[in-house]
Amino acid sequence: MKILPPVVLSIVLFNCTGSNKTTVGFSPIRSFPSPAAKESIDPHLFRYNDVVYLSWLEVEDTTATFKYSTLEGESWAAAQTITSGNTWFVNWADYPSMAINGETFIAHYLDRSGPGKYSYDVKYLISGDGKNWNGPTLLNDDGKDAEHGFVSIVPYNEDFFVAWLDGRDAVMEGMDHEGHHGSMSLRGAILDRQGKKLKEWLLDERVCDCCQTTAAVTGKGPIVVYRDRSDDEVRDMSVVRLVDNEWTKPASIYEDQWEINGCPVNGPRVSAMGDDVAVAWFSAPGDSTQVKVIFSNDGGAGFTKPVLINGSKTSGRVDVELLGPDNAIVSWIENDSIQVAKVSSNGRGSARAVSRISTSRASGFPQMTKVGERLIFAWTDVETRTVQTAGIDINR
Repeated sequence: MKILPPVVLSIVLFNCTGSNKTTVGFSPIRSFPSPAAKESIDPHLFRYNDVVYLSWLEVEDTTATFKYSTLEGESWAAAQTITSGNTWFVNWADYPSMAINGETFIAHYLDRSGPGKYSYDVKYLISGDGKNWNGPTLLNDDGKDAEHGFVSIVPYNEDFFVAWLDGRDAVMEGMDHEGHHGSMSLRGAILDRQGKKLKEWLLDERVCDCCQTTAAVTGKGPIVVYRDRSDDEVRDMSVVRLVDNEWTKPASIYEDQWEINGCPVNGPRVSAMGDDVAVAWFSAPGDSTQVKVIFSNDGGAGFTKPVLINGSKTSGRVDVELLGPDNAIVSWIENDSIQVAKVSSNGRGSARAVSRISTSRASGFPQMTKVGERLIFAWTDVETRTVQTAGIDINR
């Protein structure tokens, strides 16, 4: 793992009372009837021009159907089908997603490429109206029966920036994900609105194998935050940035020094507005489960000291939405509920429980996005086996 020279390595302790300027009020939680049918999983939220899009999978026998809906007031529009298939890799942590830029829609999913348990490719489709989809097209074109996934897609100028984990160097002939001799890598690409790949880069040659990536576009260009992997199995968070058409070397955002001989399957989330950036992540150094948030005011080139978020046992599975310089909303799983709170660079305000949630893998990764002064949440309810949604207003 490559790191920046250390700056301040202290941690701001959270404020349980909400008595400092991090205090923010929330309205009562309002549930929105879900547009997803029974046996739905893997929700993903995306906001574009103040429109919220929810995508998910509906699984029946061996067939998975990829659908989405848009939020209209406090109800969801009729579900639209993107595509379906019976050879997909359906997973609790590596979920499909969609993004929009102008009138162009893009959606990705994972499709098996061979008999291996972790042999699958990233495929994507393009649409000009959200109804008629062209493709699928392979994102990774290495031709290896290897693991490819944990995709992040964001609009970038007139195109889309995409980042993903790529296992082309992690497999040897006759070996799968669990017996590889190589390393998982992080790659990035630019796709135009027709779906053509314009550029592709190797961003980091050795990263953690199965934690989600996260990407945003700052005033200086795209950044990717991800769980890195050192030769000594330290798996802390790193960032790479596209500056003047060149990618920076991977740099640690903070040295947790979490040494773990395996992937925790618990990736970070990033939010950016101009050059202001917030990153939330999970770590467990010394078996102390932690969620932290950290801020940057220069597009991710340097970061403040992190704020410790959780007050007791946490499962991580974080999300974050920037409110302004050094202020954000963070969500995470603590005990058996989704929690949400405002956090600033000097502490955390009072938390609010959004919903009870199972900490099992079947509940997946709760999603959060912000539109105006309203937060929208989506998660998988294990008991009903259905994607659920709710909203809450921010009262500043």
